Amino acid sequence: MWHSLCPNVNLAPQQHQTMIKLITAAEQHQANVGDWLKSRYLFSFAEYYDPSNVQFGPLRVFNHDFVGAGKGFPSHPHTEMEVVSVVLNGELTHKDSLGNETKLGAGQVQRMTAGTGLKHSETNNTEGEVELLQFWFLPNKPGVAPAYESMNIDFLDAKDKFVPLVTGQKVLENVPFMNSNSTVYYGNLSQGQNLDFKTFKIRKTLLYVLSGSLLINNVEVDQYDQVRLEDLDVVALHATGAATFILVDVPATEVNY
Repeated sequence: MWHSLCPNVNLAPQQHQTMIKLITAAEQHQANVGDWLKSRYLFSFAEYYDPSNVQFGPLRVFNHDFVGAGKGFPSHPHTEMEVVSVVLNGELTHKDSLGNETKLGAGQVQRMTAGTGLKHSETNNTEGEVELLQFWFLPNKPGVAPAYESMNIDFLDAKDKFVPLVTGQKVLENVPFMNSNSTVYYGNLSQGQNLDFKTFKIRKTLLYVLSGSLLINNVEVDQYDQVRLEDLDVVALHATGAATFILVDVPATEVNY
């Protein structure tokens, strides 16, 4: 549902309403693939298609996956996409047609630039479940050579702050770089604490709550809920319960996607 934060409906033509869209956990698409994969799809993906929920700026896919022991995604191709995987629990093995083979544990992030084309697989070779987030961003530079990068960000120990996980904004260092003018942050906030994210009206913000509960610009948001915000200068967070969350900062418009 869309919430307007501007009470005056008689706006001048050049003015805009600040918009906050809350999508509750119950409203999201949940997928179960056999006995090995449970997912929450925040956008249209695989068998789930909603023409009103295809992308958010250049953010095309945001999946919250739980992969069973000994299972995974077999080798498959990608082109013209920035694919980001964030491991929250467990260990994931990545292999690709560039010759990379990487084991990714909790607190690690990988970015794969599909560019003109590559294949990859992601497998849980352990005896426990793997919990990960996967994001696909449409690139702002089409036709680039495929590339791969992984990094230990150690974000799970963060306290009362935002931690950048991957970015295409060159002002941020020591995180994997992608070809999108976007940044993904992990956030942690203790109960009763406040945290502000400074933004611009030419950008959009998506927040997804991993645990706990928040007030986001006075909208109540619980575990697995998401909010999409536009035309704001500040995203104001207050933790009504100790919370962890993902914040995705994207341009409202971006060339070449």
